[in-house]
Amino acid sequence: MNYRPKAIILGVIFSASALLGQAQQESMYTHYMFNTLSVNPAYAGSRDAFTITALHRSQWAGFFENHPITQTLTMHSPTRNENIGLGLSVYNDRLGPEKTSAIYADFAYRIRLSEASKLSFGLKAGVSMHSIDYLSLSPDMPDDPNLRNNEQSMWLPNFGFGLYYSRERFYTGISIPRIMEENYFDNSTIGGAKFAMQRNFYFIAGTLIHLSSDVDLRPTSLVKITKGAPIELDVSASFIFYERFILGAMFRSRDALGALAGFKISDQWTLGYSFDWSVLNKVPNNNFGSHEIVLRYDFIFLDSHRVKTPRYF
Repeated sequence: MNYRPKAIILGVIFSASALLGQAQQESMYTHYMFNTLSVNPAYAGSRDAFTITALHRSQWAGFFENHPITQTLTMHSPTRNENIGLGLSVYNDRLGPEKTSAIYADFAYRIRLSEASKLSFGLKAGVSMHSIDYLSLSPDMPDDPNLRNNEQSMWLPNFGFGLYYSRERFYTGISIPRIMEENYFDNSTIGGAKFAMQRNFYFIAGTLIHLSSDVDLRPTSLVKITKGAPIELDVSASFIFYERFILGAMFRSRDALGALAGFKISDQWTLGYSFDWSVLNKVPNNNFGSHEIVLRYDFIFLDSHRVKTPRYF
């Protein structure tokens, strides 16, 4: 078997990663409005329901065998103390021979500013494991001393914080989900590492606009700021028909255009799907686009201290 084509393809990917990695070191999501806990711990418990969200993203599908895949599972809930929310975030990310897995606990403390608004302070803490399977590259020289250790992996602790302001039909927030810059080359978490997962700042906002008795418009936005990289802006606008069907479009600066669809199966279950296509990123131009599917479950509290339906966000 000739391994050279595969090695060339992977070489292109990692060369592209070196150029683009500053902008996409952390996983990106088209359904970021359903996956808020992964970037902002202050969101924990804000839906006044025990919420579980599973997401799978397949990026640049068909471009090469081990194209980027991201999977997340988040769960969060208010507690008996109405000011406190707790959550758990687990994710798995793969790009070629590189894999990153992480688990984080989330804590939020909410302050009621008025009858209709709340401000939450959140903390996130956990560990991530980064591994590289060198032999999966199928090198022409398997005896290369640099590849003698087949797989290298390391566990690195980290923490983050966030602020989240919400009303019934509006929210905004700011967060740094991982404050320490994880240096995978020397297995450390230090600030200012030359080859590291850079610190990312997130700004999120969204609102719900009633257009008629049967149609609502939900515009949302996410801004990501990373040192040494251009600012990334994600914008989406979704129409919600009869509080059940969702149809919308998205735009990601310097990268993609796409569409979103969703269906509220019941008061507890919501299913969503999105497709986006890289229109400016010329590296993966021979692919079937990026696909994302999300499933959310809300266990609605029915006691006198909880609302009987989840919030819009």
